[in-house]
Amino acid sequence: MEQNERVTQILSLLDEHYGPAKCYLTHDNAWQLLIATILSAQCTDARVNIVTEELFKKYPSVKAFAEANLDELENDIRSTGFYHNKAKNIISCCQSLLTNYNGEVPSDIDKLTSLAGVGRKTANVIRGNIYNIPSIVVDTHVKRITNLLGFTTSQDPVKIEHELMEILPKDHWISYNTQIIALGRAICIARRPKCDVCFLSHICPHFNTKINSQSN
Repeated sequence: MEQNERVTQILSLLDEHYGPAKCYLTHDNAWQLLIATILSAQCTDARVNIVTEELFKKYPSVKAFAEANLDELENDIRSTGFYHNKAKNIISCCQSLLTNYNGEVPSDIDKLTSLAGVGRKTANVIRGNIYNIPSIVVDTHVKRITNLLGFTTSQDPVKIEHELMEILPKDHWISYNTQIIALGRAICIARRPKCDVCFLSHICPHFNTKINSQSN
């Protein structure tokens, strides 16, 4: 099967099972999603949502975060892990938002990635979910499953992002991430993939290679 045909089939099946893009981080606006995404590094979205439920009440604005006490903020986000760096980055990021962007979260990729704690993944989450700019978010699920599907052989998130931009139609750039997250959480689980019930197994190179090796 040609790759273009296989990509079309995979996207169609993802749409059928998971529907359009859905952001799993609870937020009401751009700066809340920005902070939640910073907190989500090496942490589950479920844990981040538990933390931000109270966090956004205590710090109800960009200014409140910019003026936060470092030790206190560290304690507030401790359960998300790596809280020393995350707290420092959140304060610095919000200070930059106030100083350079009048407290607003920019949409430009270079401006976003100039903020403390914001890499391409976080920037693309903002661009895709807040500004509806076609963007590909490469997280651990996308990195792993994109390799299994044979769309890439790279382990470099930036390279994977650009390769997917060549492979996927723009109207699926945003939804691909959230759909693959759903697949990775429920079926294509890293340590115990449920290939026998996966709706993509018949066109998954990894599964077919595994079956062939078992039959030899």
